[in-house]
Amino acid sequence: MTGAVSPAPVVVLDEIDSTNAEARRRAEAGEAGPVWIVGLRQTAGRGRRGRAWETGEGNLAATLLFSTDKPPAQAAQVSFVAALAVADLLAAYVPASLVSLKWPNDPLLGGLKVSGILVESGARPNGGLWIAVGIGVNLARKPIDSERPATAIPTYRAAPPPSPIEAIEVLAAAFARWNDVWLRLGFPAIADAWTARAHGLGEPCVARLGTETLEGIAEGLDGDGALRLRLADGQLRRITAGDVFFGGAS
Repeated sequence: MTGAVSPAPVVVLDEIDSTNAEARRRAEAGEAGPVWIVGLRQTAGRGRRGRAWETGEGNLAATLLFSTDKPPAQAAQVSFVAALAVADLLAAYVPASLVSLKWPNDPLLGGLKVSGILVESGARPNGGLWIAVGIGVNLARKPIDSERPATAIPTYRAAPPPSPIEAIEVLAAAFARWNDVWLRLGFPAIADAWTARAHGLGEPCVARLGTETLEGIAEGLDGDGALRLRLADGQLRRITAGDVFFGGAS
């Protein structure tokens, strides 16, 4: 990565229902971004597939709102850019060897979920898309009632964790760097960097796709970000949406 890239400005709100919901409201009112929206308290956070996302005091709840002329399928690749930025944020405070990324966009710490990424979008009246990249990171504590095993930075760090205000500065700078790579070099450069941090590649996994459940070996990313899954009969399946579990987790 070459040269300094300026991060988007940051707006900090004491309380908000959801930073993604606020981004949507701003986009539908005509705001183009780029701007980071941070909620110090989030009362109605959401995760993928409509799941509740518990932010917790001291944790980061942030959404980047920006506009793009990329077609929707390409614009969705920003979730991998976001995952790399979160990995850099985590590596600023814990050993990088503990940080990994699970397809499609779950940053892990010590093999456990420590962050969630939710990308939403909509059409702009004058053409193009608005994109909201929602990111939650367990800076201070893990969720009290989590449907899956989770962790937080203090489990792996003796010093106090970063505040949301400190963390967003690190995250925004990291996102700007990886976004610049994406724009200059295309998705293959992002896919390579993501694969270098990938959790579970070459290992058996279970993919739950809503209408079916598949078992196989995760081989890597396709050029568009789909997961290549090699089934027991040798067939190769491209997984474009769903949940993937390794090591018997469900």
